[in-house]
Amino acid sequence: MISVHRAGDRFEGGDVAAGIASRHAFSFGAFYDPDNLRFGPVLACNEERLAPGAGFEEHPHSHTEIVTWVVEGELTHRDSAGHATVVRAGDVQHLSAASGVRHVERNDGEHPLTFLQMWLAPLEPGGEPSYTTVPGIADSTPYALPEAGAMLHVRRLAEGERAAVPDAARAYVHVVRGTVRVGAEELTAGDAARITGETGLDLVASDAAEVLVWELCD
Repeated sequence: MISVHRAGDRFEGGDVAAGIASRHAFSFGAFYDPDNLRFGPVLACNEERLAPGAGFEEHPHSHTEIVTWVVEGELTHRDSAGHATVVRAGDVQHLSAASGVRHVERNDGEHPLTFLQMWLAPLEPGGEPSYTTVPGIADSTPYALPEAGAMLHVRRLAEGERAAVPDAARAYVHVVRGTVRVGAEELTAGDAARITGETGLDLVASDAAEVLVWELCD
């Protein structure tokens, strides 16, 4: 089964006066839809746009695997475990909140920042927080998230190029930019496909595209 969720149907949140525009793919914060709580371990897929100088001040997380993908601009991250980094387009950032951590996320640059943040539920609660960044991850190097039974694949496709969707119990496909087809469905920037029990699927790019694909064991 392929369930398509369009960019325009995402719940709009954030704080425009503070320079924060958010779009949520799942129930999040004030937005609650009992039929749209999660997809396998995926709890959130938020598109965040921060104006220069805007950001999320220190706040807590626990028992959540948080993966961030910068689309444009630079994201400044600081956390209570002592990490301080600047995450740029093409980098994968992974914060394993485990038993608890606090962090700050800001746009300290001079240009607008857009990033996609995905939250996944861990297979087991607790443990010690950890932090990882992979600069400029290559298409051929998936990022393993064993804590959630998941694998992230980055696909950058030229017009007409194809890439296989992993044959997994579930797959979550998010189009960052461009247009692709998955089976009979056409997806454009911001669209997502939630795929269950399908095999032999390909992504086919109608133009230059960047796609994030979560391979999920459950």
